[in-house]
Amino acid sequence: MFRSVRIVARSASSLSVKGQFKFLRLGGKSTQITPALWQATAAAAQAKDVSPEKPGKKAAASQDESRSFGMNLFRGKIATEQVFPYPDVLDPEQKEELQMLVDPCAKFFDEQNDALKNDALEKVDDHSMQGLREMGAFGLQVPQDLGGLGLNNTQYARLVEIVGAHDLGVAITLGAHQSIGFKGILLFGSPEQKKKYLPPLTAGEQMAAFCLTEPASGSDASSIRTRAVLSEDGSHYVMNGSKIWISNGGFAEVFTVFAQTPVKTADGETKDKVTAFIVERSFGGVSSGPPEKKMGIKASNTAEVYFEDVKIPVENVLGGVGGGFKVAMNILNNGRFGMAAALSGTMKYCIYKAVEHASNRTQFGRKIDSFGAIQEKIARMTIVQYVTESMAYMLSANMDQGSSEFQIEAAISKIFASEAAWFCADEAIQVLGGMGYMRECGLERVMRDLRIFRIFEGTNDILRLFVALTGIQYAGKSLKELQKALKNPLANMGAITGAATKRARRMVGIGSGLSLAEHCHPDLKDSADKTAKAVEQFGGTVEDLLIKFNKNIIDEQFVLKRVADSAIDIYCMVSVLSRASRSLKENLSSAQHEKLMCEVWCDEAAERIQSNLAAASSSKVHKNFDALVNISKNVVQNGGAFQVHPLGY
Repeated sequence: MFRSVRIVARSASSLSVKGQFKFLRLGGKSTQITPALWQATAAAAQAKDVSPEKPGKKAAASQDESRSFGMNLFRGKIATEQVFPYPDVLDPEQKEELQMLVDPCAKFFDEQNDALKNDALEKVDDHSMQGLREMGAFGLQVPQDLGGLGLNNTQYARLVEIVGAHDLGVAITLGAHQSIGFKGILLFGSPEQKKKYLPPLTAGEQMAAFCLTEPASGSDASSIRTRAVLSEDGSHYVMNGSKIWISNGGFAEVFTVFAQTPVKTADGETKDKVTAFIVERSFGGVSSGPPEKKMGIKASNTAEVYFEDVKIPVENVLGGVGGGFKVAMNILNNGRFGMAAALSGTMKYCIYKAVEHASNRTQFGRKIDSFGAIQEKIARMTIVQYVTESMAYMLSANMDQGSSEFQIEAAISKIFASEAAWFCADEAIQVLGGMGYMRECGLERVMRDLRIFRIFEGTNDILRLFVALTGIQYAGKSLKELQKALKNPLANMGAITGAATKRARRMVGIGSGLSLAEHCHPDLKDSADKTAKAVEQFGGTVEDLLIKFNKNIIDEQFVLKRVADSAIDIYCMVSVLSRASRSLKENLSSAQHEKLMCEVWCDEAAERIQSNLAAASSSKVHKNFDALVNISKNVVQNGGAFQVHPLGY
């Protein structure tokens, strides 16, 4: 099916920075990222293959040349190259090939796979697994010469969207295998490693898993305890440790495992650094616990994996000794766009179920889809699905166009998609009422399956810090350059005058003239103006916060959350503006419908941004932040709710 179609169509053709990541320098001062925020700072160094301990000149140069909309947003600049016009990376042949894959994929999930059965079995049914193998679904992005379908990111996104619309348990099984399980081999493997491991993994003859999380190491990967020590003869490493909550962990044959290894530095010292390894169960000493009992994604196997004196050949080091940080960050960044695509499919399913019920259910003599309360639910579900879908395919296209700086956009897409999908499932169940609560309807399974998406591959809380801190680091460098210019004002008068003028105009409420009008359809001018104004306000607020808090900004997590939420809203605005503009220009049948969704989103997002930015800067709101800190401390010290019961006991 997938495999044969593809061949015919193509026949002609979590790691620690250990407190060492230098975050920003202002006024001659520097600050460091604590291990607990490893994930919130990692990708800034990873983006251009720069060590987190020593960003150096290469890091500075890469930041100067950033084309990322997300990165430039924090400087109050609009970088349009990757977002306008809405990218289209598939040529006619690729679109035709994709459609030849879409049809059998949809048919398989409609006719062969049974999501409720998988959920009850707490595994993907053997018949379904075999069908997935026959379609070539276990190697969608593996090159054809290694047995895969050779899909680009956009084609991959379309197929996982279909999977996400039908069965998230299957989606996780497939994603844990190829999106993260063997993705490291695909990205960093030597030719020999690829030739050895990818063909059987691609065929589904062997399954893969990604092993990072440990009992004492979640977001704080500096506490990783799994160790691998080189043997005296230098032929192999001996690994000991354990990993928890590993998707596919109970039956995988090949694991990408991250472990501490002693590494000699240039000055002769020996330090522990994380290294990635390809580990086979057949090496011996690898075992797994029973499947975990979970709230959702029950069809996906989750288990603890143990490594006891596992002998790993030195040729199975992945990405170089001590290079595990870079390997893990690339894997996670490359996988997040697929999550947004899959969940956009899940949201479509939720909308379908809500509409099917609302258009047939009669109450008080009217179909319930005529009631305003139901109409608002359906409309808002549809808008957030449109936003998610727009981001997912913009991001996949940017990756296909060769972008190497998409870490902020990928994190935003994961945060937004996981929360929007939860919203859609909840609202769909509410529309269906009691029917939605019943197992046979299917929505209760979807809701249980969705809850994990806000947690794994970076919790949304940590990823919000990641978005804010990565962007603020970039903005902080700009202020550092201005500070240098002030030391020699005569030689840098242009830069100083420009910065002063910009700040002065902002302080008296005059904009700097940022505009998106030339990039957007004329019918969306109002939304474009609101987006440009939001970008300008955002950049100004970031600058003010850096000046106010300097190095202490990393401790202001109440503030950082609101900065991140504003960045998320702005990227969403740009995504729908770009897509709706293209639809209007091409006069698509849904163009006016998309225009309405774009306008509503931009109107309401602009208000949220203004509120969040005001809160981030307001002394009054900061008093509330302090109060929340004290409330939390009281509850923690009491071990639960602190107030005296109203009945006096």
